[in-house]
Amino acid sequence: MGAFADTLIPGEHRFPGDQVCAGAVTGPGAVQAGVIDVMNSPQLPLAPLLPEIAALLDARAVAYAAVRLIWLSPSRPPFVDLSFSHRTDLVSGLFGSGDLDEPVWQVMSLIVGIAFDTAGQSDTAAALAQGHPGLAWLRFPEPDPDGLWRFGDFSYGRPLAALHPATTPSGSPA
Repeated sequence: MGAFADTLIPGEHRFPGDQVCAGAVTGPGAVQAGVIDVMNSPQLPLAPLLPEIAALLDARAVAYAAVRLIWLSPSRPPFVDLSFSHRTDLVSGLFGSGDLDEPVWQVMSLIVGIAFDTAGQSDTAAALAQGHPGLAWLRFPEPDPDGLWRFGDFSYGRPLAALHPATTPSGSPA
């Protein structure tokens, strides 16, 4: 599943000989951002299904390789053994209209995005303090000294509505 995530949001090799992260780019990707922790989070009912999802992905990789006469090593999972360009081609096909398993891949891709874009497995302030790669790449702002986020610049350059007179100092409605 790490190789699937690395195909969607690639990262560099984590160590010499890393096969899960194909090393297609410089810098961290979904795996370094904690996607496996998100997939195995106790808040998600996904962990028991991961072996079956990985088997489905590997079955797709075997079929992909067979049609293209690509030799796969028996010592590695089939999807991991594909080159990054072949992984990308295969994953692109998983999202084709009419694919029976498309909802599975859509959910998995959402989880990859959650790990990288939001540090969904961690408290946001803690993830920022630890240098979470996705939040750093997005230049997510640090909280104010009290640990809260306030945005002095309105996204449209002006407030969209007046503050309700009963709003408390913390921003909560009275």
